Amino acid sequence: MTLAERLAVALVSNEATALIAGDDGDLSGGAALTEAAVLVAVTDRARPGVILTQRTEALRRHAGQVAFPGGRLDPGEDAVTAALREAEEEIALPREAVEVIGPSDRYRTGTGFCVTPVVGVVPPDLPLVASEAEVAAVFEVPLDFLLDAANHTARTATFQGRERAYVELLWGERRIWGATAGMIVNLSRRLRWAA
Repeated sequence: MTLAERLAVALVSNEATALIAGDDGDLSGGAALTEAAVLVAVTDRARPGVILTQRTEALRRHAGQVAFPGGRLDPGEDAVTAALREAEEEIALPREAVEVIGPSDRYRTGTGFCVTPVVGVVPPDLPLVASEAEVAAVFEVPLDFLLDAANHTARTATFQGRERAYVELLWGERRIWGATAGMIVNLSRRLRWAA
């Protein structure tokens, strides 16, 4: 069975206990959520990886954080179209290089976004180029590392006067947390398979 077939079977057949909002709560004050999408690009290699980005320090929001390529849906876009567009804009990942498997569990953030992760398979070692305005670095983390619950460390922090729980993953010197880690936890529940 190919990687794409394994992902498709796992994505559709496994019941996930979605973390949808984690402990983010609704920090948006009840405002309508903004639809967004990210691309979970899984590299088709013997040990599959997931492409992630480190955002630049110059950004107004989430500066320096690790993220999947992605962003808001433009008018008339669906999640798949937006995820592919954003990945092309942020890391020069050609849309035609992505074998789209499908969307996973939506994730509501405390900052007012409803994010749909779109899982896709990409060839290994594509020549990705970071958009200097948004992305400081592009890197790959093994899929089995991300899906292993032993690497999901529970943390708490005080934000806006309230204690909040979140998950953190450490890959080398990179810290993956917040919505990205929450979506990874959801995926780990959805994509259970024997390594």
